[in-house]
Amino acid sequence: QVQLVVKSGGGLVQPGGSLRLSCAATGLILDYYAIGWFRQAPGKEREGVACTSRSDSSTYYTDSVKGRFTISRDSAKNTMYLQMNNLKPEDTAVYYCAADGYCGESMADFGSWGQGTQVTVSS
Repeated sequence: QVQLVVKSGGGLVQPGGSLRLSCAATGLILDYYAIGWFRQAPGKEREGVACTSRSDSSTYYTDSVKGRFTISRDSAKNTMYLQMNNLKPEDTAVYYCAADGYCGESMADFGSWGQGTQVTVSS
């Protein structure tokens, strides 16, 4: 059974602060798949935030997070991460990890999903 479990990282942070989301996988080996993070803010559609391809040869970031967010994976821990720096109020959303999808000039069609974690950026 494939499971992606957000282990840590969500919460309340002040503008300009940092958070690191982590998502551990069981039932699939993350190294074999593209991985990504999505988010959904209240009243808005879910959007792709960042992804990296199976070999990490291709990485995508949505424009609003470029230079602030970094996606990575730890093969030994079978865990993926999203490091978020210089957070802004508009980053407030529920964040989801995902695996087994398309990551190139965009990100789409991910087949495995973790539960969401709330990130709130507010003073």
